[in-house]
Amino acid sequence: MSHHLVIAQNLCYVYPDGTKALEDIHFRITHGESVAVIGGNGAGKSTLLMHLNGCLVPASGSVRVGDFPITAKTLPHVRETVGMVFQDPDDQLFMPTVEDDVAFGPINLGLPPEEVSARVDEALRTVGALHLKHRPPYRLSGGEKRAIAIATVLAMSPSILVMDEPTSNLDPLARRQLIALLKRFDHTLIIATHDLDMALDVCKRTLILKNGKIAADGPTVELLRNRSLLEECRLEMPLRLQGCPVCNFAKEGGTP
Repeated sequence: MSHHLVIAQNLCYVYPDGTKALEDIHFRITHGESVAVIGGNGAGKSTLLMHLNGCLVPASGSVRVGDFPITAKTLPHVRETVGMVFQDPDDQLFMPTVEDDVAFGPINLGLPPEEVSARVDEALRTVGALHLKHRPPYRLSGGEKRAIAIATVLAMSPSILVMDEPTSNLDPLARRQLIALLKRFDHTLIIATHDLDMALDVCKRTLILKNGKIAADGPTVELLRNRSLLEECRLEMPLRLQGCPVCNFAKEGGTP
């Protein structure tokens, strides 16, 4: 299934002011992988993700999706293959109703009305939001908006799902529901996140970025247990791997 591959080779990106955001990035992500992209603020996570569906163009190097290098000519195909969920759902929700938002992509693919309707209902059902179909997006909660933003992408039937900080600003219940949803997906998943407990739940592989470079690439559990590596990259171990704070406090001579 070569169309599920995402390959970066010598990828570099420089901001207009001359700041290097990404430098010599190499990776290969294959069908069905779930990959977290983590790092401190300014490490290059969002910038990297925006190269995966052509929102940004490399200064040098390349990104390939399946058999296609991302170029102006291949961009329509790439954007059908790679579904991008942005950090702020309001960047993706702009139509009068939820139904209109989710239908927007399939309509622009030129699909017949009955196929568009079926895709809308299936996408909303997948994210548990079919009951919101006729609601205006601006009246939804943050968690509901997040679910609808994901549905707008699923309605395009992408092979690869790319998400930027999907759990940000979610309450605990909405976060748990999103994690359960992501664990059910058959898609190739690439998720940039500060939520390392979510990464531990959802992603078997992790890329750690530091100053625009890949500092580590390996099994999520292995990397997230490496305290010195995480600290070097301005990260902390997931809470569940840190042990009980009360017990640790007591071991250090404190009084719980």
